[in-house]
Amino acid sequence: MPDLTGCEMHEGPKQGIGTSRRVFLSNGSHMDETVTQWQELQGFTIRLHKGDQGAPKPFSEASFVYRIEPEGQTTRLTMTMDYTMKGGVIARLMDKAFMNLIIRSTVARIAKNMKGYYETGIPTNKAFKTGSDKNT
Repeated sequence: MPDLTGCEMHEGPKQGIGTSRRVFLSNGSHMDETVTQWQELQGFTIRLHKGDQGAPKPFSEASFVYRIEPEGQTTRLTMTMDYTMKGGVIARLMDKAFMNLIIRSTVARIAKNMKGYYETGIPTNKAFKTGSDKNT
């Protein structure tokens, strides 16, 4: 994830539906990601939220869908972000004017980072910290 500096797992399941983590971003904020759908060897969906407060601004709802499918000797990963903007008509106009482009660019960066990580085993975010604590 672009601008990710660390993450820590929440208590609960470590795989499948209900698995949840908090990710820390370079701007000092954080966001929670919780698996809401899991299809073994096919993909999963994570809900983006800030604890019990719901989706991070400017969204009223946001989720990330990962679809995995074999393609010859390789694997195809398709990533999409589903979201609803807060703010009614004005938000929909903002989405069409520029937000959709920002989201598409972010998804493309996430895909590029994931590809690099899975091919090399090295996180592409230089500030990323591993472990159960963002400070480790």
